[in-house]
Amino acid sequence: MMVADSKLLAIKKKLLKQRQDLLAEAEQTLTSKISTEKESFPDPTDQAVAELDNNFLLKLRGREQKLLKKIDEAISRIDGGTYGVCEDCGGQISIKRLEARPVTTLCIECKTRQEEEEKMQAG
Repeated sequence: MMVADSKLLAIKKKLLKQRQDLLAEAEQTLTSKISTEKESFPDPTDQAVAELDNNFLLKLRGREQKLLKKIDEAISRIDGGTYGVCEDCGGQISIKRLEARPVTTLCIECKTRQEEEEKMQAG
């Protein structure tokens, strides 16, 4: 059972919108970071807080870069006709899972198994 074209189109539109929003947020952060860097903080505490804020934003941006990459890969799979196929077992990923997590590459069974293996390795 392949994902219906109308569902694929809706998911692709959702991914493109999410991608656009992430890029807009990143641009806004960069602009505000540049304006903040122009400010001087005579108080060392204010300077430290500003640096902590910057580090936190950079960490967030790192996560968003990973998400952007996953979004781009999902769009490529949609365009290439392989979207909705589990990269582990080759089975179909349910439409409900794809709608809830459009960047997923694993069916729920393979994802559950992966998480259980990670738990066993961790402790």
